[in-house]
Amino acid sequence: MKSSFWHRSLGLLPGDSWKKEWIAGAVSYFSVVYIVMVNANILHDAGMPLKAAMVGTLLTSVVGCLLMAFGGKSPIVVVPGMGINAFFTYTLVHSMKLSWQEALMVVAVTGVLFSIVSFTSLYRIVSEAIPHNLKHGITVGIGLFLTFIGLQKSQIVIAHQTTFVTIGHFSDPAVIVSCFTLLLALILFIRGVQGGLLISILLGTGLAYLLGAVKPVQLESGHTFRQYGELFGHLSAAGIGSLVFWIAVFLLLLIVVFENIGLIAAQTQMIGRPEHFKGSLRALSISNIFAGIFGSSPVVAAAETSAGIAAGGRTGLSALVSGLLFGATFFFIPLLSYIPDSAIAPVLIVIGGLMVQNVKEMEFTDLTEAFPAFLIMVMIPFTYSIVDGMAFGFIAYPVVKLAQGRGREVSPVLYGIAVLFVANFVLHAFL
Repeated sequence: MKSSFWHRSLGLLPGDSWKKEWIAGAVSYFSVVYIVMVNANILHDAGMPLKAAMVGTLLTSVVGCLLMAFGGKSPIVVVPGMGINAFFTYTLVHSMKLSWQEALMVVAVTGVLFSIVSFTSLYRIVSEAIPHNLKHGITVGIGLFLTFIGLQKSQIVIAHQTTFVTIGHFSDPAVIVSCFTLLLALILFIRGVQGGLLISILLGTGLAYLLGAVKPVQLESGHTFRQYGELFGHLSAAGIGSLVFWIAVFLLLLIVVFENIGLIAAQTQMIGRPEHFKGSLRALSISNIFAGIFGSSPVVAAAETSAGIAAGGRTGLSALVSGLLFGATFFFIPLLSYIPDSAIAPVLIVIGGLMVQNVKEMEFTDLTEAFPAFLIMVMIPFTYSIVDGMAFGFIAYPVVKLAQGRGREVSPVLYGIAVLFVANFVLHAFL
């Protein structure tokens, strides 16, 4: 009776191996646990306390994995998304001038709207309204943006008065550590070593202290959860009446919806259980509400889940194991907070390189499809803003289609998005 309860709750079928599910959950965890340090580091740039951001990231991941285990019955690991966390910090906070508390409210409201979308057929309408080239262009653009951020944080690229950027100083120990960590991360990733990014971060941290790239620190105790009190539930509705707030919600909803639809569809196909798509999408949408409450950027179905699926993960038991391991990670937060930028930044470069691979899915023979996507790809890193980069592409798309007499190919939803982006530019021009 007890066994049948777990089978029903986690989606186990006759023939599914409990041992394989446990192993798969552990493999997924070690493949993606680096996100705790990397995400907290990016949220810290938004003004959040570093250790508190780690707690928020972990709580969000634990709850997300549990919801996926029992709601989605899939082995999908739920963690804050790379690229979307950059949108949270460098666009919502730095570019759109929202406070991080207001940005968390944007995340929570987006989660509510995402839940409405996922529990209805709206997710199909939103996804199908955005041309494939623009979707892939956003992914590539965010990948280039993450790469640029990683190069800056690692000091491999530094500011220059005339050319804006230039190569860093390779006599600097921090740059040496960054280059070593980047090469190590690439080698381990290419060789398919499980947890390779985590290993490179830990070895890079050791080298940073060995070369004096960071100062030795005294470990603190007892302050982590007290600090988290400054973050938990600190959503601010101060900007909820402004146009900027709702533009931020709309854009974040677009990114979260079509990124997760693609990821979850691919992962449920990989396990041969496409019938779990709806439940998994709904579990993930609810997780995004908790992300705002816990103090994290939005969550996604982690791409690293494929490592767990390859190890035999097919059910929610795998996600449950990953969630429990994330829970155990709380004990290591005091140590994780001392990992330097020079060990974390190279991981951003590697992830950026992986995201850029989406360019091979794009159509370049039709200029009306290619050029708007090209604008998105280059303008996201060059404007240091995901919203502004997206705006150029989404405005250009209907313009070039109309210029060629093909305006009917543009969906009404996309025309509406273009108008919204134009309104955003006008708003910024007169404020």
